[in-house]
Amino acid sequence: MTDAEKANEAPEEATAATQEAAPASQETAPERPAPAKRRLKKAEAPKPTPYAIIETGGKQYRVSAGDRIAVERLVGEPGTEIAIDQVLLVSGDGTTKIGTPVVDGATVSATIDDHFRGDKIIVFKFKAKKRYRRRTGHRQELTHLVINGINA
Repeated sequence: MTDAEKANEAPEEATAATQEAAPASQETAPERPAPAKRRLKKAEAPKPTPYAIIETGGKQYRVSAGDRIAVERLVGEPGTEIAIDQVLLVSGDGTTKIGTPVVDGATVSATIDDHFRGDKIIVFKFKAKKRYRRRTGHRQELTHLVINGINA
């Protein structure tokens, strides 16, 4: 067989192969029905957990029962229970009480967990072209509190 004959035969074989493959590709897969839209159940609103905003050490914290927070150093031994009366806001049971500046009669009871020191902060003072450089460090004294409950 000459090269010309092979060239003539090759297109015939190619067309035969495509004709065999064409019917297979033309077969349509059974159509799937469109997915039915599911009705989502109306979720019940999660029950709000009571929380309070307290002030201690010149800072404000949002707390709820069971929280463990780090605040400025407080006087007391680990394990002693303290009452924080600087409660600025109490909420969570469907109503919100906002103090002016504190909520009357509201307290937050907490237990001192431990005392520790925070990360070191580097204070660097610098004046350009005057050879003035001062480097000092600071570690803040802190206390971990575990919030026991909110009394409003």
